[in-house]
Amino acid sequence: MQIAQRLYEGVDIGGETVGLISYMRTDGVQLSAEAIAGTRGLIGRDYGEKYLPREPRVYRARAKNAQEAHEAIRPTDVARRPEHVAQQLEPEQLKLYELIWRRTLASQMESAVLDQSTIDIGAPDGQVVLRATGSILVFDGFLTLYQEGRDDSDDEEGQARLPKLAEREALERGAIATDQHFTQPPPRYSEASLVKKLEELGIGRPSTYASIIKVLQDRSYVRLDQRRFIPEDRGRLVTQFLASFFERYVEYGFTADLEAQLDEISGGRIDWRTVLREFWGPFIAAIDGTKDLTITQVIDALDAALGHHFFPADANGRDPRLCPACQAGRLGLRLGRTGGFIGCSNYPNCRYTRPLAVETDAGAHGNGADLALPRELGRDPATGEPVTLKKGPFGIYVQLGEGDKLNKPKRASLPKTVSPADVTLELALGLLALPREIGIHPETGKPITAGIGRFGPYLKLGPVYKSLPKDDDVLTIGLNRAVVLLAEAKAKATPLRVMGNHPVDREEIAIYRGRFGPFLQHNGVRANLPRGTTPEAITLEQALELLSARAADAGPGKRGSRKAKAKRANGEPKAAKAPSARTRRAKATKPAGETKARRASAKSADGG
Repeated sequence: MQIAQRLYEGVDIGGETVGLISYMRTDGVQLSAEAIAGTRGLIGRDYGEKYLPREPRVYRARAKNAQEAHEAIRPTDVARRPEHVAQQLEPEQLKLYELIWRRTLASQMESAVLDQSTIDIGAPDGQVVLRATGSILVFDGFLTLYQEGRDDSDDEEGQARLPKLAEREALERGAIATDQHFTQPPPRYSEASLVKKLEELGIGRPSTYASIIKVLQDRSYVRLDQRRFIPEDRGRLVTQFLASFFERYVEYGFTADLEAQLDEISGGRIDWRTVLREFWGPFIAAIDGTKDLTITQVIDALDAALGHHFFPADANGRDPRLCPACQAGRLGLRLGRTGGFIGCSNYPNCRYTRPLAVETDAGAHGNGADLALPRELGRDPATGEPVTLKKGPFGIYVQLGEGDKLNKPKRASLPKTVSPADVTLELALGLLALPREIGIHPETGKPITAGIGRFGPYLKLGPVYKSLPKDDDVLTIGLNRAVVLLAEAKAKATPLRVMGNHPVDREEIAIYRGRFGPFLQHNGVRANLPRGTTPEAITLEQALELLSARAADAGPGKRGSRKAKAKRANGEPKAAKAPSARTRRAKATKPAGETKARRASAKSADGG
């Protein structure tokens, strides 16, 4: 939708901003008379009269609640072919414009003619007869310009395109492939088929379909696998919760009926108060019926409804809910600080847990984690202590040794790109050794280190940090690659002006360009320049005053304040604090005694 928005707002063509498509947030399928005339003229001129119908094609929306205030999405000028504007458009913009242009012209072209045929192909001896069912193209019509894409490469039965053949025509034998087909359940939704289903059910509008699909993926309710939506376990939980306790509001017809009522309100046929009253009464009753539910009741309801999914029947007759650790407890859905998981009913005597996912034949789960955690990976060759893979409140991590109350064991979080099932002793030791020194930078002579922080793997050279791209491994990245990445980071962080060194710690003070304007930076403290002040006009003394005020305003919990306290603890002098504007104003006010005297005299004048 954002790409379409840019095409609608216009692009620079020959020094002039030109809008390439009509309004894109519309249900309309009708075209204006001007657009139809231009389209038919282009078809007759460029493709020939046989592709031009005698009468213009007129389309009407089949949806009852369609909003047709705007005409269909179309090029503002069909004579502006995609190849004419290719140089001015980005690749994605060009693809979308070409799609709109082709569909607009195809909608006014003559229909294609296809013959549904069944062809029997027999061997010369008559012992083998092969049959093919499909369609033979007689006249391509609009197909010469536009053909609807398919989500599957395999054609549906009876929909294959067959070549023109004559009766008793001799054929040459090509490659022979023997494929066995079984009856399959209906395919899962793709983006196109899901939108088509939403349209059939009357849910949403064309302008909302992209955001609906994006939210489903962003919240990990589904994942896209080979262009098909696969439901995730989080999505199953949310759906089952709503279906169990808010059944009416997730029914297919509820949204469509409500939108139809809103259309009736806009037409003045229903009073909005009536619609609101009819909605609010049952809705508040549903809320009141669930607000007293305990977490245990909700978990039990979800466990009963989704038990067949998370604990499918075993072909060997084994109880799928039997705990594999204690062989006595019953597995069920549990809720913790980090979300849902599957745990044993004998907790705390049995601490067996596994992720909220369906068990596979290999004994692993959706995220690749083994059934039993913690799991010992081996022994550290240097210390002889055990290296263990564990699960904590913030995810999976590796740990060296067990430690004690005084000395905590060393731990390292597992990167998101690493599956727990793939963790080996070598990998765990590499993670525990982070941060590691890669080498010495050839220009600065300072060491380059690699590690994993709050925001993932990174490189560090002095005060410069650079996040590692997905294709680079924090454990194996070399010096040459690290120098290149850090050069990119330094190029982005080039200061507008270097003010000099701070008189206390001799660290550099520089001005950088930020999202909200230029700012000063010194040793982790940032201070915005006053409005109207240019980087060239500010002096070092003004910069020190702004940084000092900013460090004081940051408070004891901020990074800059902590660094300043640490330096003073090491015996360095405290920088003089410049008087703030509030302090200067306080000094300029009248003494309290004078104010009281004025109040007293005013009282006397009023006769009090």
